[in-house]
Amino acid sequence: MYQYKKILVTGKVQGVFFRVSAKEQADKLNLIGFITNQTDGSVYIETYGDTKDINQFISWCGQGPSVAKVSEVQAESISKFSRPVNGSFSITA
Repeated sequence: MYQYKKILVTGKVQGVFFRVSAKEQADKLNLIGFITNQTDGSVYIETYGDTKDINQFISWCGQGPSVAKVSEVQAESISKFSRPVNGSFSITA
């Protein structure tokens, strides 16, 4: 089963290569979507893929790269992407 999710990751997740590492994980899991920094210091993700792969990605987000300090991961189902996605997983500003 395939699904869309939006994910918000809070904590020390900017300036620690979280987005680059998340893209590497998403690519390994064949997920599409995007990841972007938020002005409040969090990271926002929208992704689409197989349920088990998305669950594995969400689990990874709870730890992130070794220098990150994740406080919380909130994941919620969505019906579609909020912006156009090019068929891969991308890092946006």
